[in-house]
Formats: sequence, structure tokens, C-alpha cells
Amino acid sequence: MNFLACDLGGTKVLLGIFSEGNYDTTKLLVKKKYISSQWTSFDLILEDFLKNECRNFAHPSSLCLAVAGPISKNNAKIINLSWNISVKALKNKFNFKSCELINDFAVQIYGIPFLKKHQYSTIQNGVNSEGANKDLHAIVGAGTGLGMARGIISGSKVKVLASEGGHIEYSPKSELEWELKIWLKNYLEVERISCERIVSGTGLSRIAEWRLSKSDAENHPLQKYFKEIKISDASRKELPEKICKLSKEGDQLMIEVEKIWLGAYASLLGDVALQELCFGGLWISGGTAPKHFKNFKSDLFIKQYFDKGRLKDIVKAIPLRVILDEEFGFFSAACRAKMLLKTT
Repeated sequence: MNFLACDLGGTKVLLGIFSEGNYDTTKLLVKKKYISSQWTSFDLILEDFLKNECRNFAHPSSLCLAVAGPISKNNAKIINLSWNISVKALKNKFNFKSCELINDFAVQIYGIPFLKKHQYSTIQNGVNSEGANKDLHAIVGAGTGLGMARGIISGSKVKVLASEGGHIEYSPKSELEWELKIWLKNYLEVERISCERIVSGTGLSRIAEWRLSKSDAENHPLQKYFKEIKISDASRKELPEKICKLSKEGDQLMIEVEKIWLGAYASLLGDVALQELCFGGLWISGGTAPKHFKNFKSDLFIKQYFDKGRLKDIVKAIPLRVILDEEFGFFSAACRAKMLLKTT
């Protein structure tokens, strides 16, 4: 039988049909990327894909659709696109025997048991964790926003526990970080600052914006971009890459910005490790993970990650790994779609 996976974001939609082979093998038959803004609904994209790309293959029996947004009663509303998606409507219109909508970050728990060595790398294996529950996993990822999910993986059985942990309160650890938090509250005109405001691609841009608001940065080359972003969302999306590029080239202000961001990320991961006691593994995912892999192994990052006082030994006992596969969300949706075949 064939199955269909979809990773749906505000910018692009990635669709692929897979076949279930013998001996638990899986083969990708066809894959296509669509630009979300060019379509008025997800139904039209799926109709185009099945009609034009899949005419030589058997119709898929199951679909797992991972979406960037909240899901309620098997329905999802993609706010940025004004799309409404319903499991019932998809099953009826496209004749799927099984169909599931899931948050695009929570779905990644389903991919963890099937990871190949080239898809991830280990920062630490964990020590002295005998007797701990190694079925517990957690995944955290900074991209445009900050995603989190938890899961219980026991053999072939996977239980996903969604989380909105990215919106917990940001806790500064230095006077400089307190200054940043106060600046952000005033700048954004909000009462609280969540971790997502700092630990994300958008957060990295905000940290840079705060740093360049100081008098010693008046002539910094990024100043022109911060003028542009007031009228251009495209310019803001380009900023994280520009910040990291300048940091690698030795720009002292951007090095400082990146260090603050990495320190906050590491501290958050240490908190998640303690909260979840995920002795199966704590996984770093998201769009920034492959780009910052070397930084995740730096002394700065490791020191902040372990900085948990009397409980640092617990953090040291939890495996910490980085997802390097940039299409891991799509991969995980395929893993879940294959599981759904057994329910048809």
C-alpha cells in the first residue's frame, strides 16, 4: 500500500507519496514542493498533486498532514493563509481510509525511532542513567518560532504529548539580559516576554535590533536593514542569516548578539531536560539546528546547558542530540502516515 505525507507551512507545502515494501522497507515514489501563497486552499494543492504527479501510482490509503498551527477537533486553521483544513472533508473528498492532522512540531516525535545515523549527531550520550525511564523523549527547536513536544517511545509504540513550552517566561541570567528583556517589553508593548521572543530566528533579530539601538552601533552596516524591516517582512526574514554571517566574519557586535542567543537557548534546553527528565533523549530540531551545530558543541553552549546548580548531574545524564535533516518534519509525517496504514 501507498501512503502520503505532507509538511505544511506558511511559506511552502511539501508533499510525497511512499510505498510500503517488504521487510519493513519504505520507498519514496514522488515528492513535490508548492509555494503556499500561490494557492487559495490546501485542497487545490492536494488535488493538483494527486492528479498530475501520482497518476502512475496507486492511490494512497493514508495521509499524515503536519501543519504549522494549532489543531482542534481534527480541524486546523492556517491563519497566515486563511486556509481551513478538515480531516473529515479530506477523507471524503480524496477517499483516504485514514487521515490525521498533527502539529508540525509534535509530529517529529514519530520520526525519532526511525532516524538514520546521517540524520542526527550526538552532543552528549548521557552518563549514570541506569534505572531511568529511557522511553521519555523531548524535542525543542528554534526556527521562525520556538517549538516543543514530548513523547513516550516504547518499541514500535509511540505516544505524542504536544507542548506550548516555547511560550514559557524568559528568565534573564545577567544584567545584560535583564536590560534586553526590559527593552523588548517596551519595544513590543507587551507585559511579558516568552522564551520564543528570544530563542528563535525572530528572537535573534530582536537581540540584534536591541544591540544596534545603542550609541556605539550607529554606523553598523545592519542599520539600513532595520529601517527596511519596518515596511518589509522579507527583509526581516533575511536578518538571522546576515547576523550569523557577520558573526562568522568577526563582527564583534554580532558575535555578542549570537552569544546571548546561544546562551539563552542552552539555558532553556537545560530547563527542559530537568522538567521532562527525558532520559531517552533531548533533541534539538528546527530550522536553525543544522546551521548552528558547531555552536551547540561550543564551550559557551555546554557551560550554559549544564548550569543548573545542584541538579546539573541530572542534565549530564540525559542524551543531547541535534537533528541535521532539514526535512525531518516531512520525514516524520511519512513515518506517521505509515503507522496509520495499520489502522485502515
